[in-house]
Amino acid sequence: MVEKAKSIWLDGKFIPWDEARVHLLTHSLHYGLGVFEGIRAYHCRDGRTAIFRLEEHIRRLFDSAHIMQMDIPFPKEEVEAACGEILRVNQQKEAYLRPLAFIGEGVMGLHPQNNPVQLAIISWVWGAYLGEEGLKNGIRGKISSYARHHVNVTMTKAKTTGHYVNSIMAKREATQLGYDEAIMLDTDGYVAEASGENIFIVRDGVLKTPPFTAVLSGITRDSILTLAKDQGIPVREEIFSRDELYLADEAFLTGTAAEVTPLREVDGRRIGTGKPGPLTQQLQATFFAVVKGEDARYQSWLTYI
Repeated sequence: MVEKAKSIWLDGKFIPWDEARVHLLTHSLHYGLGVFEGIRAYHCRDGRTAIFRLEEHIRRLFDSAHIMQMDIPFPKEEVEAACGEILRVNQQKEAYLRPLAFIGEGVMGLHPQNNPVQLAIISWVWGAYLGEEGLKNGIRGKISSYARHHVNVTMTKAKTTGHYVNSIMAKREATQLGYDEAIMLDTDGYVAEASGENIFIVRDGVLKTPPFTAVLSGITRDSILTLAKDQGIPVREEIFSRDELYLADEAFLTGTAAEVTPLREVDGRRIGTGKPGPLTQQLQATFFAVVKGEDARYQSWLTYI
């Protein structure tokens, strides 16, 4: 359960947590057209708080809104500033940030017409999304019976609220069968991503991840690709099948919530040794050093509060 904070930012104002409400005729509540982001702020080793890749996250929020023909009524700079301010207001050294743009009340029906676009920013303390044990020792994945959205069924480059019904169904199926996470295939049968994360595999020292055509453009995904290239690790962005995943020496998931979480098993098949592999551990350690402000090469990724 989410622990309450002091305030929520809603349409330009800070409102007490329990008073941040919307009308039951809010259009997005009925039809699922809204866009959102997930952003993490970390308590750095020097005692300061830094938001990880804030500018890129807010750009993607506005890109998602543009795809969905939603005009967010605030400039990017004000939204970025509000993300920093909510941490100060809520006195949070480390938190998860959720900017959410949605269509408010007005007309009903599938065409929202002139209903207002509203914007909220919520912050809460959130630990390891797939568990501390999962971060350390890896999780168990299950290939889902639900395919990821086709690129001409929904706009897959937008982080849209309604798209996640697909992910919820996949996640429920996997967990009800005793697994930790769902791995989703695209409509051609190739590995796409997990229910809320991008996926990487390692085979013979080569790091591979599905290309943008198959996945949401994850910001943690992009960070790992950059870190890998900077460390001289061969990287390929190309499609691969589920049996190639089974045969991987290593595999891991990336995402703002999941960070860098190893996969130790998929569909009852051990991945590699069944433990986080050396490249996974190397990239995970580098990632956490970066977000904690310990690597000067990537200071541009941090917005200090």
